[in-house]
Amino acid sequence: MPIRPEARKPLGSALLSRPASEVAPELIGCALLRDGVGGIIVETEAYEQQEPACHAYAGLTARTEVLFGPPGLAYVYLSYGIHQLFNIVTGEEGRGEAVLIRALEPRWDLAAMRRRRRVSNDRALCAGPGRLSQALGVSLADNRADLAEPPFQLLSRRADQQHEMIVAGPRIGISKATDLPWRHSRVGSSWLSAKAS
Repeated sequence: MPIRPEARKPLGSALLSRPASEVAPELIGCALLRDGVGGIIVETEAYEQQEPACHAYAGLTARTEVLFGPPGLAYVYLSYGIHQLFNIVTGEEGRGEAVLIRALEPRWDLAAMRRRRRVSNDRALCAGPGRLSQALGVSLADNRADLAEPPFQLLSRRADQQHEMIVAGPRIGISKATDLPWRHSRVGSSWLSAKAS
């Protein structure tokens, strides 16, 4: 049965139907769980069709089809043949974009995360997009999953977190469109994949 951590509410489709560059900072402080395992989103990156770092920049293909909507789907892809990276599709249907979830603050069922990650340092559980996918059990089989349905839960910020302190800076780990300040991080978080700029 889905849990509702700290009385959070399911994230409405109205937020996710906006451009990725607007949604990415709004996801900071929200909760992401898969089969009851998860945490608080503390770092995101936006990718939109008009810029060359986005997979949808090349147009509609079998791989990028999910990026064109509808919003609220999972886009999971393999990076460097090793890491399975989890993204949330956003924006108007027919426009390719998504938000990469870069880091979580582990909060629910850390024992399952530790087993999957085989690490004893909790800081290493979800600090990075490949790590968090492994910790939550996300795989390529989750590509195109509806995030409003089990096994996923995407939940709003708590009422007392509506004004999260967030810093924006350039995205990391890419070589194109590096000038866009579309990486967003929770100020002061010790769970980030890299130090915020």
